[in-house]
Amino acid sequence: MKIPATIITGFLGAGKTTLIRHMLQNANGRRIALVINEFGNVGIDGEILKGCAGTLCREDDVIELSNGCICCTVADDFVPAMKKLLDRADPPEHIVIETSGLALPQPLVRAFNWPEIKSRITVDGVVTVVDAKALAEGRFADDEEAVQAQRESDANLDHENPIEELFEDQINCADMVIVNKTDLLADGELKALSDGLRSRVRQGTQLVPTKHGAIAVSTLLGVGAGAEDDMGNRLSHHEMEGETQHDHDDFQTFVVSLGQAASKDALLRRVETVLASHDILRLKGFADLSDSNSRLLVQAVGPRLDSYFDRPWKPGETRATELVVIGAKGMDRAAIERTLGG
Repeated sequence: MKIPATIITGFLGAGKTTLIRHMLQNANGRRIALVINEFGNVGIDGEILKGCAGTLCREDDVIELSNGCICCTVADDFVPAMKKLLDRADPPEHIVIETSGLALPQPLVRAFNWPEIKSRITVDGVVTVVDAKALAEGRFADDEEAVQAQRESDANLDHENPIEELFEDQINCADMVIVNKTDLLADGELKALSDGLRSRVRQGTQLVPTKHGAIAVSTLLGVGAGAEDDMGNRLSHHEMEGETQHDHDDFQTFVVSLGQAASKDALLRRVETVLASHDILRLKGFADLSDSNSRLLVQAVGPRLDSYFDRPWKPGETRATELVVIGAKGMDRAAIERTLGG
């Protein structure tokens, strides 16, 4: 059975930390691991880590990623962190990922299709926390200047992307929008705000009003969305404008799923062909060979290609050939898939 993961996003000051603290305090023994995207001077406050001591969770149940926005560092930081949690002798029952708030949810959700983790974890739900008071006053965050300063502290981020587009991406991807700080609203403001949000989110997205991030854990965890298999309904602003995909550095990422390969040498020759013919920055994945009971790890950085058998296929494990391709936006995906498929 796949381990469920919940992605929590939202701008600085919306109440993500308060929401997570409430969740931990009311987890009722559920073993929850946290992946916290903290960098610069902004991130989860110390109270989460203090509150996570003792019976709530262990020290190794908290992983901090501080090399920048995790949707820009999927390959180097996020996927290895998830694999570390999944490979534990006693993996958590649920994983909660708090993004920096500047992350585009779409690339992060797509990362759950990486071969290293795809068969072992699923996105239970994407939760976007919004500041009700700020939205009612026509702002996307209580302190938009602080949000902008946070963006500028990470060189990997697209600083030209307006805050409104980031907000649009966060709510377009959400399975649940938590409308926090409703205690600060005047009479009638919540209904007007909710009506406006409902016209902007995907059909079926839950709108949940909260005060101080207080929400039943059973509501927050247990959405069952399987978001990684539903990316066609979670388009980013740039995708809705007709662009192939949007990452902060104009990269494009996709997974090529193939059947069983008859020959290792023939497969690697096809990989070499696409590396030489397309703007591919990185390629990595596993291959199922008909003449081997071990899976072949294939990885390339630029034109450099390496491969080796990393371990035997496990009994009952689904054998597949899946390759993750990362390259410059505008790659000819169809041509790459045709070449790799032989």
